[in-house]
Amino acid sequence: MAASSRAQVLDLYRAMLRESKHFSAYNYRTYAIRKIRDAFRENKNVKDPVEIQTLMNKAKRDLEVIRRQVHIGQLYSTDKLIIESQEKPKT
Repeated sequence: MAASSRAQVLDLYRAMLRESKHFSAYNYRTYAIRKIRDAFRENKNVKDPVEIQTLMNKAKRDLEVIRRQVHIGQLYSTDKLIIESQEKPKT
C-alpha cells in the first residue's frame, strides 16, 4: 500500500472512531467502535489497490451513516445507563 493510501486509511479509521464516540447511547457507541476495529483488522492485509479503494469508499459511506445517526441520537437523547456512570474514559 502506498504511503499516501496508508495515511488516508488511518485518517478514515480515526475519523470513524472519533465520530462513533459521540453516540449518546452506550450500546450503539460500544457496538460501533467494536465493529470499526474488527473491520479494519480483518482487512489490514489487503494489498490489491482496487479492493482497497472499494473498502475505503464503503468506509466513507459508513462514516456518513455514523454522522447522521449520531445527530439523530442527539435529538432523542436518553438517560445514561448504570454501566456508563462506572465506566472510565479510554484514551
